[in-house]
Amino acid sequence: MTRASAVPAAALVWGSSVEYRQQRKSKKAAPQGAVPPRYGAAFSALRQKYGDRPPPLSFSRHPFSSLFHSSERPAFNLPPYCRVSTKEEDQANSYEAQKEYYTDKIMSNPAWTMAGIFADKGITGTSVKKREDFMRMIRHCRQKKIDVVLTKSVSRFARNTVDCLYYTRALKELGIAVIFEKENIHSLEEDSELRITFSGAFAQSESESISANVTWSKRRAMESGKATIQYKYLYGYRRGADDKPEIIPEEAEVVRWIYERYLAGASTRMLRDELHERGVIYTEKSPQWTLPHIKSILRNEKYCGDVLMQKTFQQDVINRKVIKNTGQLPMYLIENHHEGIVSREKYNAVQAEMARRKAAKSPSKRASTGLAAYTSRYALSDRLVCGECGTLYRRCTWTRPDGKRVVWRCVSRLDYGKKYCHSSPTLDEAPLQQAIIAALNTVLPDLDGRIRQITEALEAEVIPFPGSGMSLGDIDRRMAELEVQFQKLLEKAADDPIAYGDQFKEILDEQTALKELRASILAENKEHAEADRRIRDAAGMLENAVPHITEWDEAAIRQLVAQVKVLSRNEISVTLKSGIEIRRSISN
Repeated sequence: MTRASAVPAAALVWGSSVEYRQQRKSKKAAPQGAVPPRYGAAFSALRQKYGDRPPPLSFSRHPFSSLFHSSERPAFNLPPYCRVSTKEEDQANSYEAQKEYYTDKIMSNPAWTMAGIFADKGITGTSVKKREDFMRMIRHCRQKKIDVVLTKSVSRFARNTVDCLYYTRALKELGIAVIFEKENIHSLEEDSELRITFSGAFAQSESESISANVTWSKRRAMESGKATIQYKYLYGYRRGADDKPEIIPEEAEVVRWIYERYLAGASTRMLRDELHERGVIYTEKSPQWTLPHIKSILRNEKYCGDVLMQKTFQQDVINRKVIKNTGQLPMYLIENHHEGIVSREKYNAVQAEMARRKAAKSPSKRASTGLAAYTSRYALSDRLVCGECGTLYRRCTWTRPDGKRVVWRCVSRLDYGKKYCHSSPTLDEAPLQQAIIAALNTVLPDLDGRIRQITEALEAEVIPFPGSGMSLGDIDRRMAELEVQFQKLLEKAADDPIAYGDQFKEILDEQTALKELRASILAENKEHAEADRRIRDAAGMLENAVPHITEWDEAAIRQLVAQVKVLSRNEISVTLKSGIEIRRSISN
């Protein structure tokens, strides 16, 4: 008999003989008690000895084992199936041991023919999606290249009860048995499905238990401040000697450029195209920049030196679907974990700009919402609003016999006519731009005076609000004193707790009031810090601004102007990011 050449073993598969397949295809009913042709005299002898129901399977004393050595039938096609779930050293040893064991087992039996080896290394058994060799084995079974599947245990075959039953049933319909050596199960036996179900459920439960333990240990590590960072997808950083992110200077320059251009008004699509034009590659394996790459850099807190953990989580160990954490589980923030590429102020400014653009975006492309998508081409697209209905204006080009005319119109008037907005004016672009430039030029020449106003506003903003006079430290110390009093009172009230009820209530009421006061102080401090940042940013913008604007500049408008409100056909109100509001007439 000629043997197939052995390759690294991972799976053993056997199938029905040619004669029996032909009988199955013909769908002729066999006489009562008839024996399939491939079993021959060996099977008849076994039936006389053991009856219609053979004893439980033990591969060394398997009731069908003699037919594997019988000279009355052709050799079985057997490939071994092996799998380990990780690439750790002990698992690798198990993987090699499985291959060696099944290779020797097949090659030492003259009645068996090596039909190839199927192996999945370092792949979980909870799903068949990524188990390429397992699926290749199933395809060979459906192509009638395999007679029987031999595997170590149910957990090696699948750790998902549904998958395990589905594929054993599918192979059973093809007349192909699956033999699980450890559990002594032959899938063509009558009670095999019940036993496979129990074994599969135990294997799945074991995976779920291991997953729960691993998840628990990871969350305890997060709580203790231990960060795990995936450097493979972190542009601008690599793993440093201290196991913390280390800046890659060339890539860091690209990151800073992306942040600067985005704050200057560039869209993510524009940033992607400019990077391609400059010949900047993302990685060697993936040189092309994509919109998700740009958005990831803009949103990732690691670029300002922080690490936020558990932003996503797996729903369960079986489907392994990754879900965005929107409050289902706690997230853990480690501030100043490593050196940032951009400042925290710039990172926060980008997040605010992203939120502003998203808020102005229409949720539907078909429905008339009065909102418009952000465009990096025109600064007024998300700044020019109607003074009557508050809807944004949209740039329109009218084609007339005497030429084209560019105007700005209220979106509500365009979509609904005069149903909601009755008298919003249509403004020509050139006079509108000149009015905005004139408004800015009334502020820019007196930079010193404006910066002084902003500084005074800053000082007024951060003056402490008169309250109870208690600081956060005073509150914490008083809370500790009340806790000591509560514990002492608890010892006294062991015999008669009702007598001390009023004293317990006084302590609990004071603790509740202190907690509320502490929360309000923290909220005020946060508001003061945010106001401080906004005003300092505005002052910085004025310091860097040119003293006089002579022509329309989209970048300058984005940098200085927060909103332009149309009050009438002849008047607008320009609000700067510093909070200064200027009214200006439009010359028509």
